[in-house]
Amino acid sequence: MTVHIKSLQEIEKMRVAGRLASEVLDYIAPFVTPGVTTGELDGLCHQYMTEVQNTIPAPLNYAPPGHSPYPKSICTSVNNQICHGIPGKKKLKNGDIVNIDVTVISNRYHGDTSRMYYVGEPSIQARRLCELTYEAMWRGIDEIKPGKHLGDIGYAIQRLAESVGYSVVKEFCGHGIGLKFHEDPQVLHYGRIGTGLRLEPGMIFTVEPMINAGKAAIRHLPDGWTITTKDSSLSAQWEHTVLVTEDGYEVLTLSADAPPKPIYRFSS
Repeated sequence: MTVHIKSLQEIEKMRVAGRLASEVLDYIAPFVTPGVTTGELDGLCHQYMTEVQNTIPAPLNYAPPGHSPYPKSICTSVNNQICHGIPGKKKLKNGDIVNIDVTVISNRYHGDTSRMYYVGEPSIQARRLCELTYEAMWRGIDEIKPGKHLGDIGYAIQRLAESVGYSVVKEFCGHGIGLKFHEDPQVLHYGRIGTGLRLEPGMIFTVEPMINAGKAAIRHLPDGWTITTKDSSLSAQWEHTVLVTEDGYEVLTLSADAPPKPIYRFSS
């Protein structure tokens, strides 16, 4: 495993890419309403990225080994979809929850972030899952500083999720990011304290836990991309791109309307 330590110049470019990715999520928020299709949301985001920001949507035609090219500019994962949902003709309805995952390329560098959105009024259970997942992401981020380990991040996330009977998806993880969409290291959302890679200033990676209200088992849909919960339970995910600084961390995917860091409410 080779982890690229970013230079000051690269970090500044990553700050720009991260902010721009977050601004796409700011832009699309008012459009996430009952009756809109996920394909319409994709079209709006694509237009905003390419015509307003002059950025490139990284998912479009992205084809890792063993996959057909991804056909859209964002990922939209609704209700029991865990990740990589392909936008299409599906109309969102009142009570749905949807993750919108955006990665832009700006000046060759990638900014990657995702948020959960409520369509109309969610159920109490759906809201609780989304709020806990958001808190779990931030608890993981709060573990980041030089000398700590990747396992510390995963432990904090897993401990909170499992303390309320939820489960952490283990097949997908965070990742290093920069000139490439996916770089080393892999950032697991479960683990043990003091294990894994030791963190150093200049590392940049994503923290993006996927948490299921039911069991952790997943199912691959025939489209080759969409992942759902095997037991049809709801799933939630949030994602930030984070820089390890000299004395802690800096979240790079923040913008004017990004949700603030939460006050921790759940006991782990």
